[in-house]
Amino acid sequence: MDQSEMIKAKGLTKRYRELVAVDALDFCIGLGECFGFLGPNGAGKTSIIKMINCTSPVTAGQLIVDGKDVAHHQRAIKSALGVVSQADSLDPDLSVLQNLLAYGRYFNLPKSLVQRQVRESLALFQLEEKAHQKPDELSGGMRRRLLIARALIHSPRILLLDEPTTGLDPQSRLLVWEKLQYLKTIGITILLTTHYMEEASYLCDRLVVMDRGRILVEGAPKALILEHVGKQVAEIRVGPEEKVVLRQLLTQQGFEPEDRGDHLLIHQGHQLSEMPEAAIDGDAITRRPGNLEDLFLKLTGRGLREE
Repeated sequence: MDQSEMIKAKGLTKRYRELVAVDALDFCIGLGECFGFLGPNGAGKTSIIKMINCTSPVTAGQLIVDGKDVAHHQRAIKSALGVVSQADSLDPDLSVLQNLLAYGRYFNLPKSLVQRQVRESLALFQLEEKAHQKPDELSGGMRRRLLIARALIHSPRILLLDEPTTGLDPQSRLLVWEKLQYLKTIGITILLTTHYMEEASYLCDRLVVMDRGRILVEGAPKALILEHVGKQVAEIRVGPEEKVVLRQLLTQQGFEPEDRGDHLLIHQGHQLSEMPEAAIDGDAITRRPGNLEDLFLKLTGRGLREE
């Protein structure tokens, strides 16, 4: 395995009895890269995280993490991972400082090293003034920052983030994003699952869109949007009866209008100038850049939280 390859999967498969949750996937995540897994609930994202974290065995295929096979080197792999799950696992009876110190002792680190790491983590995530408060006294954004700070105490080479900013307000989310961007600059590899398209666009160097255990596309966010959606899209908002007629007209003229419920979406950017706007009220058309949500819905046809 190339030393720049931090995680490599070949034919990675996970079955739960008759259910194939992860279906023979191949992917590779490089050193210092933020790699995203996007997909509806049930797509297989959490199963991949669990296999990388050595908490769920691989059914078939090969999974190499930090140069080691998960089937044979689980202890060494776990020591190289920092994990932030969806669940809040902070000890409510301990202060912020005590939560971090206790976690550092799990890895048998020297006391002086743990104390230094704790000080650095508190400073990085702007939690120094909250060091002696209990987790229940913190805001949601501070708790998420504390969970990420805790995951970094033992200086992991890889950070696993399972929906790290769910439920946070925009300001708290942006602060977490800024800290994660910094971690990338110092060489930490980040694997991210998220339901926020803006988050994936902001953080991910590359990503995959998954559905039903399979990878549909892989690449850099901007490149994928340009290839599958287009630089620009047009939203056309008309009444239900008009929408049926307009959809037929656009289809006859070579467009592929996508029904989004309250509007039609056209994402062939190179054809937007050819739209029969004379047949459409100009106020009904909104042009905007294509985005990851357009890509996601085009490929999966489902909302992010749909089962």
